[in-house]
Amino acid sequence: MANTASAEKRNRQAQKRRARNVQVRTGVKSAVKKAREAITQGDANTTRDAFKAAARALEKAASKGVVHKNAASRKISRLAKAAAKAAAAK
Repeated sequence: MANTASAEKRNRQAQKRRARNVQVRTGVKSAVKKAREAITQGDANTTRDAFKAAARALEKAASKGVVHKNAASRKISRLAKAAAKAAAAK
């Protein structure tokens, strides 16, 4: 338990940030999942749109510090590679 006013304030701030970060992380996971599903289905337009949305979500999360920038880049790169491979297979 926080004993001082400043510690209580820090706790409130941490709870707000955690709630915001969880929301952003959930959005990223959903976008990536939709992109992966679109890639497996094989529709080019859906795949392109889903990939763009996922890349945008990852970049935003990285810029906010929710996800490390290298981790976001790695995930975007792997998604792009999978999308290109699916497009080449068609």
